[in-house]
Amino acid sequence: MKNKREGIVYSTNPDYKFDAEESTVSTIPNQQQNLRIMLDKKQRGGKKVTLITGFKGKEEDLNILAKSLKTACGVGGTAKDGEIIIQGDFREKILQMLQKQGYKVKLAGG
Repeated sequence: MKNKREGIVYSTNPDYKFDAEESTVSTIPNQQQNLRIMLDKKQRGGKKVTLITGFKGKEEDLNILAKSLKTACGVGGTAKDGEIIIQGDFREKILQMLQKQGYKVKLAGG
């Protein structure tokens, strides 16, 4: 959890009020999301994973999308930092699923 007063140590101004600007991140609609699906095996001991990048929105919405993809593929994975990692090579299956949900999706990488 980030400290809301990051960078502010002390103020000598008696009228100073700290304004905690909450940057509310909202999830943009599926039709405006530009997702990339790629196969990755770097730093994973040679194991392949399907990597979905480009998601913009709330962490909760990312986790919900990741859970639905993991359930449909019947494998494990994780979601963090706007990326979804699905164990195994499921690029085509995930591409079709995301297109049905209205996302703009492209296969990336070789």
